[in-house]
Amino acid sequence: MSAGATGRVRLSFGETLKILGPYFYENLLEQLRAVWFIVAYLLLFQILVLGLPIVHAVMIGVGIAIVALGLMFFMEGLRLGLMPLGETIGAILPRNSSLPVILLFAFLLGLGATFAEPAIAVLRSAGADVQPQQMPLLYSLLNDFPDQLVAVVGVGVGVAVMFGILRFFLGWSLKAIVLPLVVLLCALTVYAHTSDVLQPVLGLAWDCGAVTTGPVTVPLVLALGIGVCRIVGDGDSGNAGFGIVTLASLFPILAVLLLGLWHVQQDDYYGRANYAGAVAAIEAQASPIQPRNTTEPDGFSEEEFRKFLKSGVPPSDYRLRFQGGYSELVDGRIVVDAASLVLEKRQLLQSKVVSRETWDPQLRLLQELKQGAMVALRAIVPLCLFLLVTLRLVLPERLRNRDEIFIGVMFALAGMSLFMLGMTLGLTPLGAQLGSNVPLSFATLTPWGAEGLHEPLFATQTAGKVLAAVFGFFLGYGATLAEPALNALGRTVEKITIGAFKKSLLMQSVALGVGAGIAVGVIKIAFDIPLEYLLVPPYLLLLVLTAISSEEFVNFGWDSAGVTTGPITVPLVLAMGLGIGANVPGVSDGFGVLALASVGPIVTVLGVGLLVSRSRRGDAALVKVS
Repeated sequence: MSAGATGRVRLSFGETLKILGPYFYENLLEQLRAVWFIVAYLLLFQILVLGLPIVHAVMIGVGIAIVALGLMFFMEGLRLGLMPLGETIGAILPRNSSLPVILLFAFLLGLGATFAEPAIAVLRSAGADVQPQQMPLLYSLLNDFPDQLVAVVGVGVGVAVMFGILRFFLGWSLKAIVLPLVVLLCALTVYAHTSDVLQPVLGLAWDCGAVTTGPVTVPLVLALGIGVCRIVGDGDSGNAGFGIVTLASLFPILAVLLLGLWHVQQDDYYGRANYAGAVAAIEAQASPIQPRNTTEPDGFSEEEFRKFLKSGVPPSDYRLRFQGGYSELVDGRIVVDAASLVLEKRQLLQSKVVSRETWDPQLRLLQELKQGAMVALRAIVPLCLFLLVTLRLVLPERLRNRDEIFIGVMFALAGMSLFMLGMTLGLTPLGAQLGSNVPLSFATLTPWGAEGLHEPLFATQTAGKVLAAVFGFFLGYGATLAEPALNALGRTVEKITIGAFKKSLLMQSVALGVGAGIAVGVIKIAFDIPLEYLLVPPYLLLLVLTAISSEEFVNFGWDSAGVTTGPITVPLVLAMGLGIGANVPGVSDGFGVLALASVGPIVTVLGVGLLVSRSRRGDAALVKVS
């Protein structure tokens, strides 16, 4: 260590590591604590319950470690770079600008933050297994129009943030926006149910509401909301910002449904008169991809046939049947005459089906890292430029702590690049692998990385499907309790309600709601139940609960759904749902699990909130009497 002529202290590389090492170590541990439960639970379920080893285990382990490292840099970059910009603008913009300028900024902020969400990239890769012949509109939205899909989701978030800010200025109740919006969404859902083309899009649309409320959008829009509330409110920022997250999860659903209706009117989706999609779609029409969940094994190979001719001993994996001829009962024996003996290949034994590969040989590491870096550049840089231009041109404010903000932006870029790589290596394969293998509890199918078929764990399908639902419940319950944002929400709610709604009570209510939602989502896929049958009734119940609940409980009750969809939960649950849907016979897709996981906690929190309110009124009455 030395001091220069300017008085600045210069540190050697080793001294810098000694100072920063413990800091980054603690941050890395924080990310590992957030991800360890859900990963350990998935691994143990596959190994102990399903009795299958983890395919590509080394790759998945490396990918999860990269995810934790990427999230560490990404969250630190948000704290150092993006959040100071958002908080500065949120504090100054309401004082120095007119309402139209504030609303325009709110819209653009929501739009830009959506593109920067790590989980939004999952939507771009979610259509790989969608069969165009079965779901032509869904296929086109995910494969032919993915940029349009992401754009309308961003527009939905932008409109939501704009309405959220306008609500603070005009003093609107959240109920005044949520109730008619939910009625409209339920009406559109019922209408889409009557259309064979629109119905498969419902799961995607409702899942988009869960994808948008992540680690970028929520802090930035809350910073703006707090700044506005300090200017137009009573100065109490404890309740500031509530409701924006709710609107940011509802408006994208409406936007995707309207996009689907627009393409139906244009008649330009797969297989229609105005369709002009990619060459891949034409190839898929000529040679459609066969689903992996077929129960018909392949026949014997030429090599196996030659071995049989040479030895006269049939392979061990065969079954014998008679073809043609006639049968009669002779002295208690069944005699078959003039029949041909047919040896058919049966399903392979369990010990022969699982691949021993520890790394996917088809993966190109440098190419995936390059793609992740490009996604990060397209997401982070425009958002940062927008915030900087706003701060510099619209507001005559000099940028402070430039070096720190620059380092934060670099951290955010590096973190998102690593996160995208880790998701490709670890989260997506793990979720898809578990999703593909969970149906083994009730269906005969080919496990992940398999070469043959595997018999179901249970003799009755109902018992196996119940086990799959129980798996989904504990997955959602444990993953929710591990979300850091839920702790912060719990502390805020306990402060707002003056201890009436305890942090632990809120966390348990949210976790139970998410667990129940994912369990219902698994049941939806396992029994092939249309999503609208399971989604519309709880939202109709929410209309009643919202109407009779107080404003404060409506605010954080609806916002509780936003904190459950973190950067770890969304890719895993979405990949798992798609994996289950692709491997259950007769099921066309696995969308909708995230949507059900989002509505569950709102129901439980508002229900518990009514009980807390009744208890609080009872205590107040007793105090008044005494």
